[in-house]
Amino acid sequence: MKNLVYCFIVFVPLFFACAYDNKAKTDSIQIKGSDTIVNLIQVLAENFVQSHPNLNISVTGGGSGTGFASLINKTCNIAMSSREIEEKEVALAKQSNVEPIGFKVGLDGLVVIVNKNNPVSKLTLAELRNIFMAKITNWKEVGGQDKTIVVLSRESNSGTHMFFKERVIRNNDINSSDEFTIHSLMMSSSQAVYDEVLQNPNALGYVGMGFVNNKIKVISVSLDKDNKYVYPTANTIIDNSYPISRPLYLYTDGKPKGLVEMFIDYALSNEGQKVVIDTDFVPLKKN
Repeated sequence: MKNLVYCFIVFVPLFFACAYDNKAKTDSIQIKGSDTIVNLIQVLAENFVQSHPNLNISVTGGGSGTGFASLINKTCNIAMSSREIEEKEVALAKQSNVEPIGFKVGLDGLVVIVNKNNPVSKLTLAELRNIFMAKITNWKEVGGQDKTIVVLSRESNSGTHMFFKERVIRNNDINSSDEFTIHSLMMSSSQAVYDEVLQNPNALGYVGMGFVNNKIKVISVSLDKDNKYVYPTANTIIDNSYPISRPLYLYTDGKPKGLVEMFIDYALSNEGQKVVIDTDFVPLKKN
């Protein structure tokens, strides 16, 4: 299975302008944001330019927050995000006369991963919360070996970080101010989380489904000990039985037009949704 890349740029031809106005007619599209879906959007871009040979598409990561900042600053046409835009970002956009509009392009399960030699294979949401808040610090407390848990997290600008915090750390409680333990290792990308788990037998982290392979172990998750432990798959994400899943978005400034609209329509088409599947994410609907 392919690993996600942190940054990929598609140039056709090898030239693009420094800034873009989403509402202007252009033969260039700048896409920036979530590292989680940069590989998916890269493949969509590669396919799309095959039928639009005079089009330049640049696809770069940096995190969902970076994507929204670029959209607000009008330095990209499309922001990739693994979370909904926040109210404070909407307010900043309004100040810049930007109207963010989001389009769901796929679904993703946030997968909790450990080293393949770790005997632990299932955890409840409460256990995960306690681990990531350092209330549980040793693997023996959840059925593992007598080893200190090495907690890995994405950096705060990441949509993956934000979603995991809201869903797991704060248990979807909008009044909660709970945070990750200060002892967690903040990783610059999902690839960095994966690489650390791969070589560290005591590490635990979270990534998108695109990183699942037989080199690491994926944890089954339950709402609590009275409920079934659910392994993340396309079906368990679509039917919402896996408790840590989320939509994936493309945001534009206002209603998309021209080539930007055509690209988003392609991402939502049957062909585009097949790319979602091929890059290890979950389509919006069952085929």
